[in-house]
Amino acid sequence: MKKQLLVVFLVLGAGCAARAQAVPDGEAVNRSAAAEFSASPARATNSFPPADASALAPVPSFVPLAASLALSGNAAPEASPSPAPDPRFIYGGRDDYRWQLAIGADWIRFRSSIFNASAVGVNAAVTYFTNEWFGIEGSASTGFAPEIFAKEHVKLIVYGAGPKIAWREKKWEPWAHLIAGGSHLQPQTAGNSRNSYAIEAGGGADYRINPRLSGRLEADFVRTGFFSQSQNNFQLMGGVVFHF
Repeated sequence: MKKQLLVVFLVLGAGCAARAQAVPDGEAVNRSAAAEFSASPARATNSFPPADASALAPVPSFVPLAASLALSGNAAPEASPSPAPDPRFIYGGRDDYRWQLAIGADWIRFRSSIFNASAVGVNAAVTYFTNEWFGIEGSASTGFAPEIFAKEHVKLIVYGAGPKIAWREKKWEPWAHLIAGGSHLQPQTAGNSRNSYAIEAGGGADYRINPRLSGRLEADFVRTGFFSQSQNNFQLMGGVVFHF
């Protein structure tokens, strides 16, 4: 019996000793874990905004101009209109075009020591104005006359280019030009060339019907040099002028 009681006391004593040693180690573990969490606490993450997000949102320091005007009851300012394009050039209080194309019917009175002829044909001219009064013109005139010299017809062409001066008013446009170039004549006579120089000097007047169209009358002195001689000829023209 005594041996049994001794064994029980020994077992109880061993258990108490083991518990006394285990408790301080557990407290040390608890203390180190608490110190670790307190030294570097984990940040809580929340992907949802708070219930009253407007209370936490920063207040803007300014309001856009259009929004402030709308809130105050004023309309936003309108954009300024684009400026009108510059005219090509201006004369007589209105704008006009630099290019002219004239076309019409002409009558050329050709006079020489061999034969005379009154030829009717077509005249065409193109003019480019470098400013409101000065232009460069190129022109060509044709003329056809009845039979002469045993079924031979007279055919005359005068062509050239030169300066043109115009007084460009609102309705009337008087002008003068000087054209230098060449001419061609048929029929060919014995021992003479069918080609010659030509100098054309004269002028006319255009009447403006609308901004794109005018009527024209023209009269010119035309000098040629066929048959080794000089001829003083005369030309009349009437037609229309297109502006572009």
